[in-house]
Amino acid sequence: MPTELTGNAVASLRNGTEIFSIMGIGPKRTWESITPKTYVLRFKSGKWSEGKPVPGVAGRLGASAIGVKSQIFVFGGYTVDGRGEESIVSDVNSYLPDQRRWYRAEDIPVPVDRAVIGMVHDRYVYLIGGRSRNGPVNNVQVYDVEKNSWSQATPSPGPPVFGHAGGVADETIVYVDGAKKAANGQYGLSDECWMGKIDRKDPNKIAWSKLPAHPGPGRFGIVGGAAEKDHRVFFSGGSRTMFNFKGVDQDGQQPDLSPVTFLFDLHGNQWETLAENTQDVRADVNGLAFSQLGPLVLGGTQKNAAITAGVLAFPKK
Repeated sequence: MPTELTGNAVASLRNGTEIFSIMGIGPKRTWESITPKTYVLRFKSGKWSEGKPVPGVAGRLGASAIGVKSQIFVFGGYTVDGRGEESIVSDVNSYLPDQRRWYRAEDIPVPVDRAVIGMVHDRYVYLIGGRSRNGPVNNVQVYDVEKNSWSQATPSPGPPVFGHAGGVADETIVYVDGAKKAANGQYGLSDECWMGKIDRKDPNKIAWSKLPAHPGPGRFGIVGGAAEKDHRVFFSGGSRTMFNFKGVDQDGQQPDLSPVTFLFDLHGNQWETLAENTQDVRADVNGLAFSQLGPLVLGGTQKNAAITAGVLAFPKK
C-alpha cells in the first residue's frame, strides 16, 4: 500500500478487481496519525491510488466496511482525541468510487466499533457484536441497502465481544473469539465460536449454534472475513493478548501474535488449518479484501507491534 496502516477497514468491489483500505492509524500510533484517507488498488492498472477521504472531522479506527454492487459502505468505528479519549461514532458513509463522492446513510442504531460484518442477497448488511459506548454488545444489526433503514436481528447467545473476527457466507454467520467483559469489569479474551443461519424469508431471524473450538488459541484482532457466495470463512493471525491503538496491552507489552491461519468450511461443517506458521502474520485489520488472487490482508500490526504497508495473500492449500 502507499503507506503503513493498521486499524483500517477493508472491502472490495467488481468481483475483486478493486480493493479498498479505508482510514486507520500510521506507524507513529498517535492520535494525529489516524487518517481519514481511502486507498484503492485497481487490478487493471496494478497500481494504488488515493480515493476521496472519508468525511468527518477526524479519521477513525475499528470501522467496518463492505462492497455492495457499485459502492462501499463504512460503518462506525471510533475516534481518538489529543488526550487519548476514544469516542465511538454512529456514522454510516457510502462511497461511489467512480464519482469520487461520499454520501451519509442512516446512522447505526447502536453505534459500535470492531464489529464483524457480512452481507446476504447484495442487500442486507449484518453488523455482529462490537464495542458500544456501554461496552461490548451481542446485537446483530441489519442494514437494508435498498431502503436505507435498520432492523435488529436475533442477537447472538454468546458473550458480548468486540475485536472478534468472522463473516457471512452461504447465508450463514461464523465468528470467533474477541474481548469480553468479566464480572469484575476487566476485559479478557473469549475463545467461543458461533454460527448463525439466516432465515431465507426473514433476514432478521437467525438460528444460532455453538461451534467446536477453532485451531489455535483464543485471540483478539484476528483478521477474518468471507465472500457472500463463498463456502468458507477465513481467519489469520490475531493476538493472544488484547491491545490498544498504541500497540500495547494493559501491562505495556506488545501483542503476542498467533501464526495460525485457518478457515471454516460451511459445506464440510468443519475447521481446516491452512498454515501453522504463517509468514509475516498480522492483526488489527478489520476484514479481508477478497480479490482475484484470493483473500488479502491489507497492512496491519506485525509481531513487533510495527505497522506494515505490505499486502499479504492467504496461503493456497
